[in-house]
Amino acid sequence: MTNLTDALHIPDTQSERDERHLLIQRVGVKDVRYPLQLKVAGAVQSTAALWDLDVALPAEKKGTHMSRFVAWLDALDVPLDAAAFRERHAQMLAKLGADEGRIDARFSFFLRKRAPVSGLSSLLDYQGRWIAETRAGVTTLSAEVAVPVKSLCPCSKEISDYGAHNQRSLVTIRVQVLQPIEWHELVRFAEDQASSELWPMLKRVDEKWVTERAYENPKFVEDLVRDVALALNRDARVGRYRVEVENFESIHNHSAYARIDRP
Repeated sequence: MTNLTDALHIPDTQSERDERHLLIQRVGVKDVRYPLQLKVAGAVQSTAALWDLDVALPAEKKGTHMSRFVAWLDALDVPLDAAAFRERHAQMLAKLGADEGRIDARFSFFLRKRAPVSGLSSLLDYQGRWIAETRAGVTTLSAEVAVPVKSLCPCSKEISDYGAHNQRSLVTIRVQVLQPIEWHELVRFAEDQASSELWPMLKRVDEKWVTERAYENPKFVEDLVRDVALALNRDARVGRYRVEVENFESIHNHSAYARIDRP
């Protein structure tokens, strides 16, 4: 059956040959906001993601089929976990007739948390990211989370007669996924190593617990990034990784920062 484009005799300019003989490593669409269904902690969450989709374009081809990227997005009709995301990445390459390409999806997700003393339940938001990439016949999949936590300065505690300065921190973990890892497990790598984790809703008894927990568990930015990296080192599901910690300092108008990469 003849498709509508052929029936109307509309030229397919992007499929023409290009004589400049230059390979394009990445060409596609960027910052496309489109729905996404996620599998999180055994449940399905509906969210919206910012998508970057691209493929490598051979030197002899003039252009890629941009509309096919959005058509691929529109066909995402099932909740995705890491395995399904990797499978759909392969489908995108096939749809574009490409051997190499990349998908980058950035989104929010939520975990339900119970306050440490009162047990009050509420939802905390996190930033997630998936990156799937195929180069030279090898496909890699990375998952990233940005986790807000609390850190308390060991130096301030040591030199002060009472109190210690503390602040909110952001721990960003990107791991190469060798075996399935759940989103809530990635979050725990950060929260377990912080002076204290955060909760969206606390009563006074919970605030007391959080304050005292942080005071008894001080961490420099260097301590936090190293402790998260050590926890990742012990997990066989993790390949390459990057851990970044930013402390939004309460006594300075700048942040403290640390990063560890395992290549």
